[in-house]
Amino acid sequence: MAASLAFEPIETASRDQLQALQLSRLRWSLTHAYEGNPRYREKFDAAGVHPDDLRSLSDLARFPFTTKADLRDAYPFGFFAVPQERLARIHASSGTTGKPTVVGYTRKDIETWSGVVARSIHAAGGRPGMKVQISYGYGLFTGGLGAHYGAEALGCAVIPMSGGQTEKQVQLIGDFKPELIMVTPSYMLAILDEFQRQGLDPRASSLKTGIFGAEPWTNAMREEIEQAFGIDAVDIYGLSEVMGPGVAGECVEAKDGPTIWEDHFYPEIIDPVTGAVLPDGAEGELVFTSLTKEAMPIVRYRTRDLTRLLPGTSRTMRRMAKITGRSDDMLIIRGVNVFPSQIEEQILCCPALTPHFQIELTRPSRMDQVRLLVEGRGEAGDEARVRDSRKLAERIKTLIGITVAIDVRPDGSLPRSQGKASRVIDLRQSA
Repeated sequence: MAASLAFEPIETASRDQLQALQLSRLRWSLTHAYEGNPRYREKFDAAGVHPDDLRSLSDLARFPFTTKADLRDAYPFGFFAVPQERLARIHASSGTTGKPTVVGYTRKDIETWSGVVARSIHAAGGRPGMKVQISYGYGLFTGGLGAHYGAEALGCAVIPMSGGQTEKQVQLIGDFKPELIMVTPSYMLAILDEFQRQGLDPRASSLKTGIFGAEPWTNAMREEIEQAFGIDAVDIYGLSEVMGPGVAGECVEAKDGPTIWEDHFYPEIIDPVTGAVLPDGAEGELVFTSLTKEAMPIVRYRTRDLTRLLPGTSRTMRRMAKITGRSDDMLIIRGVNVFPSQIEEQILCCPALTPHFQIELTRPSRMDQVRLLVEGRGEAGDEARVRDSRKLAERIKTLIGITVAIDVRPDGSLPRSQGKASRVIDLRQSA
């Protein structure tokens, strides 16, 4: 990204221009996947489609989906479409539910990735010469290095703090005075706790903007963070299978959902049950096809994230609404579909409770039981904590449709995330 430009030209191109570019790049990407990846060749052949069958963007719906299971079955390098000597970097997911998914990048892929992250930071309000504290984890996780290279590409000075060492996070914010921080929203709350523990005013810090991603978060949490720090809290979206952080970035002037960088990633919304493509504005599962990736092109990748595609506002490209949950994180409690983000939204309506929580599920007999562990704010009195815990149970019953037992714990007693938050303890299968 050229630092002297307010926008890259494609960000404000017409929809017709953008779609023409997408069609050209999509044809290249499908052909590259088919010719370079034997697994895609098998999938396309089994579905009776060939890259030459793509004559319009709508023809993409004829091609098969790719899932995380496909990538795990190809572990470690079976999904790459270039020889290994062309690889510049290899990343992998955490692999908490089986084999990790492995992703690779050519040098051109690294440049592309750095460019879309730089574009995302610029859209969030970052500018050349600013300092960025990167508190995403470094290593195989794509967050830390993805943010790092993007910030450098924009012309920012990078403070590569990584995750953890919360006390030191606060120290460096005070000593190095970064204007921006890139971190998961749940860990930003842990940093807030540390400011308060040290008796420091977070609103007096140098931070002007927080760029938060790697996990779903609500607008209520945005307000909580913005009010506590006096900053703009802006969303960034990505996932390693598609590229990493920077697939989409929220524009600070609107804060109305991340703009998808559609010149590199083609989005679809599908019905998560039938797989049918849904129109813009309908809620469903987000699917991505890469348009420019060399090492590991991805075709119709099912992200499992539930959202909507919306018209562009600050840019020509379409936006994605806040993620309401994940189709694979959905809890079914007594027949009711529940997402942790719904619970979080209700907790944030209770000022005597902190945003930290855990959902504990048991089945002592034939019925699911839900215990919600929350923290009472230290400065709130016992009466306020009791009142808000009752209010919370009522709101969850009325608005979500499940009965929960509220267990209010002391402030700071629940485990703090240094990366993605772990919200659910499901003991039903072990009961």
